[in-house]
Amino acid sequence: MGKLDWIREELQELKDKGLYVTIRKLESAQGPWVVVDGKKVLNMCSNNYLGLAAHPEIRYAAIRAILDYGVGAGAVRTIAGTMELHVELEEKLAKFKKREAAILFQSGYNANLGAISALLKKGEDGVFISEELNHASIIDGMRLSGAPKVIYKHIDMEDLKKRLEENKDKKKKIIVSDGVFSMDGDLAPLPEMAELAEQYDAILYIDDAHGEGVLGDSGRGIVDHFKLHDRVDFEMGTLSKAFGVIGGYVAGPEEAIEYLRQRARPFLFSSAPNPPDVAAAIAAVEILQRSDELVRKLWDNTHFLQNGLRDLGYDLGNTKHPITPVMLYDEKLAQEFSRRLYDEYNIFAQAIVYPTVPLGTARIRLEPSAAHSKEDLQYVIDAFEDLGKKTGFLK
Repeated sequence: MGKLDWIREELQELKDKGLYVTIRKLESAQGPWVVVDGKKVLNMCSNNYLGLAAHPEIRYAAIRAILDYGVGAGAVRTIAGTMELHVELEEKLAKFKKREAAILFQSGYNANLGAISALLKKGEDGVFISEELNHASIIDGMRLSGAPKVIYKHIDMEDLKKRLEENKDKKKKIIVSDGVFSMDGDLAPLPEMAELAEQYDAILYIDDAHGEGVLGDSGRGIVDHFKLHDRVDFEMGTLSKAFGVIGGYVAGPEEAIEYLRQRARPFLFSSAPNPPDVAAAIAAVEILQRSDELVRKLWDNTHFLQNGLRDLGYDLGNTKHPITPVMLYDEKLAQEFSRRLYDEYNIFAQAIVYPTVPLGTARIRLEPSAAHSKEDLQYVIDAFEDLGKKTGFLK
C-alpha cells in the first residue's frame, strides 16, 4: 500500500456520502450571468451582494492605481508597504462605520486571525466566549491565540450569560460572534449581547462580514442596524463580499487599533494589500456613501425571491438576510439539486453540506444580488418548483 493511498480512499468516501464538493471554474467577470466551465449560467451563489465586483467605476479605480502605484505593495505595512492608498482606505472605512479608526488586512480571514489572536494570548488571565456557529476564521484566530475558550449555544442569551457568570472573575473576557451567520442568514441579537458585555465588563467583538453593504444605513452593517456604535468594541469587516473586491479590516477605538498595528501577525508578517485592490475598495466605499440605491435594490430582490420560494413550500429557516438557505436536509439530494440546476436549468447554485453545516442540514444556499433582474429571480423560483416536483421533494 502506497503511503498516500489513504487520500484516494478518503476522497472516494466523500463522494459515496455526497460530501464531495465540485469546484467549478468561472470564465467571465462576476455578475448575475456568468460563464462557468464554458456554459452561460445564472449565478445564484456569489457574495457579490451589490454587483460591485465588475462595476465600471471600481474597475477604473483599479486600473488608475496600477498606472500610478504599480501592481504590488512590495513590503509589509510596518517596513515599506504602507502607501497613501492604505491610509486613505482605513480613514474612509472608519468614517463609513462611524468608528475612530480602522486597520486594513489582506483578507477578512486574516483580519480575524490577526485581531483575535492579538487581543488575548496564552497565559493571560482571560477567556474567549465564542458563538457556537462562528466562522472558521474566528475559530482559527482563537487557536492561534492559544488562550482558553468556552462556547455558548447559537443566539442563546441565557447560555451566554451563564458562560459569562462562570468566568466573571477573569481579567479579560472577550465575547466573539458573527453578526450575520453565513449559512443561515440569521442575525446575532446584538442589543442583548451589548447589555451582557456591559454587565460583565467584557469586550464585544463582532464579525460583520455579511452585514456590511446589506444592513444598516447605506449598508454600514449590523452594528449600525441596531445603532450600537458606542457599545460594540470591535467590528471586523471584509471587502470581498458586498464591496466586491478583496481584503479585510477591523474598526474600533483609536488606541485599540494602534495596538493591533503593533501586534497583529498578518499585519506584521504578510505583504500589504496591492494598490489596485485598495483603490477599488476606496471606490466601493465612496459608491455606498453616495447612495443607498443598490442596498434598496438588493432588499427588493431578496423579498421577491424568498417570498416566491416560501409560497412553493420551501423551508428557508430563520433568515433575516439575502442569504437564502433552501433546506433540503439530505446531503445526496442537495448535491443532486445543485447538479441538475446546473445541467438542466443553467443555474449555478452550489450545495452546502457537512462539514460546512451539520449532517442532516444540507441545503442550496441562494444569494440574490442588486444586479439580478426580477426575471432572473422568477426563473429561479420556477426552476425550484419544477425540480422540486421532479425529485419528489415538493408534493
